[in-house]
Amino acid sequence: MTSIRPFCAVLLALSLAGPAMAASEPPSPRASAPDAADPGAPIDLKRFMGTWYVIGRVPNFIERGHVASVNEYELRDEHKVGITYRYRDGFGEPLQEIRARASVDPDSGNHGWRTWFYRVVPTHSRVLEVAPDYSWALIGYPGREMAWIFARKPDMDKALYKELAERLRDEYGVNTDKLKRVPQHPEQVGKLGYEVPNAR
Repeated sequence: MTSIRPFCAVLLALSLAGPAMAASEPPSPRASAPDAADPGAPIDLKRFMGTWYVIGRVPNFIERGHVASVNEYELRDEHKVGITYRYRDGFGEPLQEIRARASVDPDSGNHGWRTWFYRVVPTHSRVLEVAPDYSWALIGYPGREMAWIFARKPDMDKALYKELAERLRDEYGVNTDKLKRVPQHPEQVGKLGYEVPNAR
């Protein structure tokens, strides 16, 4: 791995630190709407564990160009989480992964995460909001220069994505002009608003 891998893992782990809950079917479209969420509600770490698809992100030099990006979270102790970030540089490229560990601050309602890659370079992130049914999550980073939209499934309705992006902008001060959708399927490559893969 290159020298930037540890930092990459850290950034992703931060995003994943909060959003890794067990998937559950939304009872109705309204249940998944942003205004149905309670930003101040504590995060249930057990529900947060599992698979999270990276639906959107502000591109950064570590994750830029990755497709089929997925975060896997595993609760290893009361407030310790194992994180695996999986991705491809293009849909015809081999699957790669980065592993990290995270420590969750219980005093933050489990919203605050500190992540390490290769036992060094701690990075901080925050789970801004989670859907009541844990079907989506919004992740933030200090400075508000980076943010992620996670979901339990690789596809997200355009209207919901738009609402979540607006919430990142209006409620959390994220510059969503830079926000890009992450291709989860080959047919999404080249579409307006989607990130360009490293390899085509």
